[in-house]
Amino acid sequence: MSDVTLDEICVVAIAEAFRGDGEVLCNPMGPVPVIAGRLARATFEPDLVLTDTIAYAIEGNLPFGGDPSDAVIESYMPFRSIFDQVWSGKRHVVMGASQIDRHGNQNFAAIGEYRKPKAQLLGMRGAPGNLINHATTYWVPNQARAFSETVDVVSGPGYNRIAELPEASRSNFEIRRVVTDLGAYDFESADRTMRVRSLHPGVTLEQAQEASPFELTVTGDVPESRLPTDEELALIRDVFDPNGVRKGEFR
Repeated sequence: MSDVTLDEICVVAIAEAFRGDGEVLCNPMGPVPVIAGRLARATFEPDLVLTDTIAYAIEGNLPFGGDPSDAVIESYMPFRSIFDQVWSGKRHVVMGASQIDRHGNQNFAAIGEYRKPKAQLLGMRGAPGNLINHATTYWVPNQARAFSETVDVVSGPGYNRIAELPEASRSNFEIRRVVTDLGAYDFESADRTMRVRSLHPGVTLEQAQEASPFELTVTGDVPESRLPTDEELALIRDVFDPNGVRKGEFR
């Protein structure tokens, strides 16, 4: 499969973050994560609950950007139901990160001092609540730009900050994965710092480290990120994203 492209490898890396989740709300944000969530359910994680990204849980393989009226509706899913899912812990969210540090502290609120920022971004956007009680994965299309020694504003807390909170707040906290244009990372290290889980084909550990201002944690040999199967490639290219919207995230 020499024609496999980086965007397709990243879709599979995010999809892998859902492996083993079972019947939880798959709540990805943005083209690549949405395609990844739909790919996971269509292949190895059939019990995931997907939405049309508007207000309904859906069956089937709805293309990204497709007409929502083509979807087979499983149930109405208004915001009050989303909040129920959030607080019950039956959700796995995928968010972006304009900055993220070695502990998993994430920022997409503002660059610079919060009261007078150089750039105003999305704001907190519910990130603290998104993280507190269920799995969270981050999608970072440009590692060199987003990995930071420290973040200017903490939108989502990392493991060092959560460690200061009571057990009730810590017990269901999980940053499952950070997927970038260079590799996939997790926090399955003794000190809960960002660990290299896999590197995309052609990327060396030295290149990944050069694209990070903090020391990446490495435990043992680092495998290569999994390539999509023929079935997965067909689903990505022909079913979920025939117009190639996902490629627009790589700039």
